Order: sequence, then C-alpha cells, then structure tokens
Amino acid sequence: MLRSLHVKNFAIIEEAALELGPGFNVLAGETGAGKSILIEALGFLLGGRGSASWLRSGASKLEVSGVFDREDFPREIRARFKLGEARVKVSRELDSEGKTRALLNAQSIPLSLLSELGERLVDFHGQHEHQTLLKTALQLDLLDGYGGLEDFRREAAEIHGRWAGLKREAEQSQMSDEERRRRLEFARFQLQEIQEARLSPGEEEELEKALPLLKNGERLKTFAGAAYEVLYEQEGAVLGQLLKAERSLAELAKIDPAMKRLQDLLEGSRVQIEEAAHALGDYREKADVSPGRLDEVLSRQDLISRLKKKYGASVAEILSTQERLAAEAARLEGGEARQEELAAELGKAEAELSQICERLHKARLKAAKKLEKALAEELQALGMPQARFCVGVVMEEGRFSSHGSDSVEFMLAPNPGEASKPLRSSASGGELSRVMLAVKTALAQADRVPILVFDEVDAGIGGTVARAVGQKLAGLGRGRQILCVTHLPQVACFAARHFGVSKGSAEGRTCVQVRPLEGSARLEAVATMLGGRQATAASRRHAQELLDSSRLEETTGV
Repeated sequence: MLRSLHVKNFAIIEEAALELGPGFNVLAGETGAGKSILIEALGFLLGGRGSASWLRSGASKLEVSGVFDREDFPREIRARFKLGEARVKVSRELDSEGKTRALLNAQSIPLSLLSELGERLVDFHGQHEHQTLLKTALQLDLLDGYGGLEDFRREAAEIHGRWAGLKREAEQSQMSDEERRRRLEFARFQLQEIQEARLSPGEEEELEKALPLLKNGERLKTFAGAAYEVLYEQEGAVLGQLLKAERSLAELAKIDPAMKRLQDLLEGSRVQIEEAAHALGDYREKADVSPGRLDEVLSRQDLISRLKKKYGASVAEILSTQERLAAEAARLEGGEARQEELAAELGKAEAELSQICERLHKARLKAAKKLEKALAEELQALGMPQARFCVGVVMEEGRFSSHGSDSVEFMLAPNPGEASKPLRSSASGGELSRVMLAVKTALAQADRVPILVFDEVDAGIGGTVARAVGQKLAGLGRGRQILCVTHLPQVACFAARHFGVSKGSAEGRTCVQVRPLEGSARLEAVATMLGGRQATAASRRHAQELLDSSRLEETTGV
C-alpha cells in the first residue's frame, strides 16, 4: 500500500502531499487542475522516464517521494536493502541537466532495479507507458494464475531444465574424432600446467606476507641482535642490572615486609623481559637472509601471476578451473559411449517435456474459455456489451521453454463486425481503461500487484455505466489499493478517500492544491461535479443521494 506521496517542483506543482488510505482513493477536479500530473509523478518515482521539461520554472531540481508498506516489497529486495521497518521510503529527484538519482530508505538503488520494482508494486492504466497488462509474458502468467496452473508450470520448468542441460551436453559431445582428440589434448595440457604448480589454498596470501620479511632479512637480524645484546649479552645488560636490583629489594623486604610487593613486581618484570630477550635471540638466529629463498618466493609469485592470467583471478579460481578441466577431460575420454547415453536420456526427457507441454496447453485452453466468459460479463456491466474478448493460446510444436510451448495473447474486438486484434492495439483511451478494469476484476485473485492506478477510466461513459465502474473499483479496493483520476460523480462517490485537486495562482505563479475532502466539503465537490462549475440545491440533493446509496452498497454488499 502507498501510504503517502510527496511531490515538489514537478511541472505546475510547487509542492503537494497526499496521505492515502487503503481501498479506493479518488483524485477529482477540473480538467487541467493537475490530477494526471500527480499520476505521472508517481510513475517517475517508480522508474519511469524523466524529462527536464517537468522541472518547475526557477527550481534547480524536482523531487518525488512515497512511503510504502514493507510487506509489498519482494523478499529479495527486503534482504538486499535490509528493510526492517514496517514502512519503506522511495525517493527520486531530477535536476536541470536531466540527471536523476533514486533512493530506497536513503540507500542508492539502480534505475533498472527501481523500474522492475515499480512494475511489481504498481500497475498503471491510462495514457501512460506503465501498462504491464499489455505485455504478453504477463498475460501468460495471469492466465496460468487464473486457471490455477502453477503446479503444471513448476513441473514443466523442472523437466525443461533437465532437458536443456542434456541438450547442451549432447551438443558439446557432437564432434569429430579429430576435434575430440584436439580438445582432449588441450584440456590435458592446461590441467597438467595447473597440477605441476601444486597450488594450495591461501598460498598467495602467505607469499605476500613472507616477501617483506625476506627483503629486509639483514636489517631484521641486525635490529633483533642489537635489542638482544642490550637486554642480555653486553656488559651491564638490562637483565643483569635488574637481577642486582631484585636481590637488593629482597634484602630490603627482610627488614621492611611492606617492600615485598615491590620485590614481586620487579621479579615479574624481570621474568617477562627475560622471555622477550630469549625470543629475540631465537628470532635473530632464524631470520632468513638467504637470497635463494627470496628468489624462490619471487619466482613462485611470478608463476601464480602467469596462471591467473590464464585460469582465474585468484588461486581459488585457478583450483576451480582445475576441477572443471579434469571433469571435461574425463567427459571427452568417455567419447562415443557417453554420446549414446546422452541420446537415450535426451529422448526420454524430450518425451516427458512434450507430454507436460501438451497437458499444460489443454489446461490453458480450458482456462481461456472460462476467462473469456468472465470478461464478457464484466465488459457488459461496464458499457461494452458488444465487445468480444478472446484469449489466444497457440502451441508451437517443437519449441520448448520453462513455461511450456504456448504463446498467449489477449485479443479484443471492441465493436461488432471487427476482427479481434491484440489488446495493445485494439483499444485506446477510456475504452482501454475499461477493458483493463474488467480484466483486473476477473483476475483479482491471479494478479498480485498491490496498487492499481486508473487515469481517466471514465472517458466516454456516464449514467449507469459510470456507476458500474465505481462499483467495480470499490470492489477491487477490498483486496488492494486503488488510485483513480475521475471526472464522474458516480465513480467518485464510491471512494473510501476523496481528494480534491485544484489549480490557482499565488504571487503571479500557477500552483496546485491537493486536499482530502470529507463531510460537507466532499458533498459540495460531488455536487459541483454534477452541476458544473457551481453547485446548486438540486445537485447537492443528488450528490447526497449518490453518497448515501454508495455507502449503503458498501455496508450491505448490495
């Protein structure tokens, strides 16, 4: 659910904020007041293309932000951006140079990912580019969801994955004896080159750690020796002096027992220094000043560097390549025997795949007929009784994919005597919006997009059809959030939340105001929609009747 929308410096909107509610929300106002600009701003927020021409005159950038429910976001997005709060803020801005930036809870989000997220959060219907229902891939998914074919789809995807893997292996094995021999020799050569290096995990890091010690071996030996002499070897060494002081304190403690604590402290310090001195002596003796060992480490690093250029960016990747080459060599050595096995396995998998695709095709045909019937009823109620809606399901023999062998396309003939054409090219304007509304109503259970936006859904209709549209939108609002731009009071009266959008001027500049309408303010707005620019006593009575009857229908379900 979209909880709030904030728009700043977007076209004629200096600043506007909407606190939206669940269910059916309406934006109403005179033509040109800015209603569709708010919808356009929402589309921009969710990944739509931006234009510097939208920038309000005198502003350096435009900004749009929205607060959504976390539960509406896909799990992978929640995990990637660590979305733990119940609300998620999405924001996007555009400057005068056309540069845009998008944030998800103050974290940068790529525009491609934002656009993909937007399609899963909001479905736009109207004169906008975000009409996801027109995409044939989605139409296939919706038909399968409507028909309850998800189990069929999963089975087809599993069999297709197995078949595709076998097919790739079979294609790789189809080669001449000479080609197989050449590839086998090359794989063995590469494998031998890696194996002879005898690499071990973590070796590169160990070499890098050892190199500075080897390069500075003489200096390390000198410094360790100098410290050892001061502590232990030279005349008057620190340890000898400490031992004398310790003996003096022992005599002192015999006379004054309070000094026993100092004696113990000095003894402890002397023991620690003695341990440090012995460690320095060992370090001096073991310090490697051998030029041969340095050359060995440098040569080893050079070898690893050369192998990395050929087989991987790290020792771990090189070892992974070694495993792959060993498997490839074994496969090539199998040769003809494996080819025969593959042919048999591939034939069996293809037979299974053909069978599941055939079953899926028949199930889709059955679901398509059921959907066509449901949509005919919806379109009739929405003022398109002569429209003919078809769901084309075509099976392409020999073409397999993870979702079967079918292509699905929604078709429409809006008027009698016209041939059915793809939905994307057969309707326009309000007619297309009504078709979308009918489809959304029929597919309410299959389509999981949580927010639906309808812009100018009432174009070219009125009276009882307009009332039916309002009822449909209110019905859809029981399962998801609806945001609708409308000019019709018969539609607006069914909204759970009604916003008035008006255009005026302040300090010589055009500005847009958006405010929620309740009680008498809402009554006046509906009456104005009925009576024109100015409400009358008659239009107010009619408006009250519309609002009362819509509330009665909502509470009684009639």
